Amino acid sequence: MKRLSLAVVGADHPNKKGPTRRFEIALCLPGEPVHLVPEPKNPVDPQAVAVYSDRHIQIGYIRAERAQLIGSALSRGGVSAIFQEKAQWGAIVRAHLDGTEPVLPEPNDSRAFDWPPPGSEDADWWPDEIYPDD
Repeated sequence: MKRLSLAVVGADHPNKKGPTRRFEIALCLPGEPVHLVPEPKNPVDPQAVAVYSDRHIQIGYIRAERAQLIGSALSRGGVSAIFQEKAQWGAIVRAHLDGTEPVLPEPNDSRAFDWPPPGSEDADWWPDEIYPDD
């Protein structure tokens, strides 16, 4: 079972028609279907895989490092994807390559950056204060 979260890049490039990619990404909701479309005639990268929202507006491309894997999986069939989340560079989509319906992964633990860290033995240690000279 291949279940991947994939980076969608190219959000700052303009679409030929319709709203901008960033605007469309802002409209996408987590869990909403997205469409992965291979672009074998793409002059920059013949293995490019475009990502379209459920409203058929392009939001970007799968990163080149994963495009070949996703492209070959698309040719075999059984790939489905959903919008996962917005990101600084564009977006993240969740794809299942085994024909199953994709589901969102568990959200990140919001306690990841709390201090003191849970179970830390140094939770009572604090750096010495620096007092001004008298």
